[in-house]
Amino acid sequence: MLKFIFPVLLLFSSIAYAADNRICAPFRDGAVDQALVAEMLKAAKDGHLYRIHSTTSRVGFCVDSLIGRVEAEFEGFRGGLALRREVWGDESQMLVMIDSDSLKTDYDFIKDMLRSERFLYTQQYPKILFVSTALRWESDTKASLFGTLTMHGITRPVRFRMELTDIIGERADHEQEIVVTGHADIRRSDFGMSNLSGFVSDNVELCMSVSALRYQEQ
Repeated sequence: MLKFIFPVLLLFSSIAYAADNRICAPFRDGAVDQALVAEMLKAAKDGHLYRIHSTTSRVGFCVDSLIGRVEAEFEGFRGGLALRREVWGDESQMLVMIDSDSLKTDYDFIKDMLRSERFLYTQQYPKILFVSTALRWESDTKASLFGTLTMHGITRPVRFRMELTDIIGERADHEQEIVVTGHADIRRSDFGMSNLSGFVSDNVELCMSVSALRYQEQ
């Protein structure tokens, strides 16, 4: 399987959401505080909203097991960044929603196990949600992104170690683009997933590599 650095952010369109192409569509049904959605919409109007480009982004996780390191990624996700300052200031906001059933791994039996009621239980909990609460810069390119992660029906605080790896001022299609990577460590037992503890580690590394394009009103 293609190895990637998750590796969130953020971080953010997929077939799962194709039916509604409105800005912030996945978050308008009450999944998050609608005041946050209003802030994202305002950022879009002001030219400060960046939407995740799913075909060039990766979102997934890694976990150790008795059969070795297991890497998995999600093919369905959507979200965006409201960049409130010149580049990516402390007051910025990120919303990301993931289709948990879009999980992909090298082996079908591992994918089926991860999707089952023993772990993600994707039939009962089809969405994974990240909502940022604060961003703290530690250097010109590295920052800590704090927020809440809702997975398997449970919400817990999480911190991503973020790195801004590229800022493309203007692409051939006249869109601005930023590229960020992020890592976070969680315990799956904190999210009610403590099955097979002797087979799969409790420690899980979330990882993402996200490219986001600035939204331009038509």
